Amino acid sequence: MTVILLALASGATFGAMTVAIRLGLRGGSAATAALAMLLWATAVAVLAALPQHDFHRSWEFLLAGLLAPGCSQVLFTLAVREAGPSRASVTVGAAPLVAVALAFLFLDEPVRALLVLGALAIVGGAVALASERDRPEHVRALALLFAVGAMTFFAVRDDIVRALHAHANPEAAAAATFLGGVLVTLLWARRLPSRSELGRFAPAGLLFGLSYVSLFAAYFRGRVSVVSPLVATETFWAVGLSALFLRHERVGWRLALGAVLVVTGGVLIGLGR
Repeated sequence: MTVILLALASGATFGAMTVAIRLGLRGGSAATAALAMLLWATAVAVLAALPQHDFHRSWEFLLAGLLAPGCSQVLFTLAVREAGPSRASVTVGAAPLVAVALAFLFLDEPVRALLVLGALAIVGGAVALASERDRPEHVRALALLFAVGAMTFFAVRDDIVRALHAHANPEAAAAATFLGGVLVTLLWARRLPSRSELGRFAPAGLLFGLSYVSLFAAYFRGRVSVVSPLVATETFWAVGLSALFLRHERVGWRLALGAVLVVTGGVLIGLGR
C-alpha cells in the first residue's frame, strides 16, 4: 500500500507541475526555465535527504541524472511550451510501455497477458492523440517528438533507479539525480535563471521536487512494473487541470480518449505485474 500511495503522489504532483510549467512560461529559453525548476527541486530533495546524512553513496544516481532530469526536463519543457501540458502529458504517459519493456529485458521482471493488453491500450492512446483533428494550430508534430524524447529518458531513468535502489536511500538518490540534472541543464542554458524566472517557476520546481522524492521512495520499495504505471496517472491530473485553468488547451474528445487509454494501459500493466 505504501508503494501505491507514493507512486500516486508522484503522479499527482508531476501532473500539477506540468500545468505549472505552462503558467510560468512567458517566452525565453526552455533550458533556462528547466534549470530554474531543477534548482528548486534540488533544494526540496536536499532538505528531504538531510536527516539521513547518506550522500556519499549516491554518486551513481548523479550519472543517471544526466539523462533525467538533465536532458528530459529541457525536452519536456519544450514540449509543454509548443504542445501544451495536456498533450505533452498524454505522450509522456506512455513511459510505462518503455520502462516495463526494459525491465523485462534487463531486470528479469515477468511478462504476462495483461502487460501486453496494457501496451496495446497505450499504443491506442497514442493513435488517438496523433489523429486529433481539432488540435490547436500552435501544436506541431515536432513538439510531440520532444515529449517522446523526454518520455524515453524518463523510462530509462526508472529502470536505472530500480536497478540501483540498494545503493543509497531514496532521498539522497533523488538529490544526487537532481544535481546531475542541474549540471546538464546548465550546459544547455549557458546562464543562470534570473530572479524573475526563479519566481515564476518556483511552483513547478517545488512540485517537481516532491514528485521525485515520492518517485524514488516508491522505486526503492517496488518494481518498475508496479510503480511506473501508477505514476502515469499524471496524465489525468495534467489533462484535468489544463481543462480547468488553461482555456486555450481545447481538451477535445480525442485527447480525453487518449488520456483514458494511456492511463488504462498503465493500470493493466500494473495489474499484470
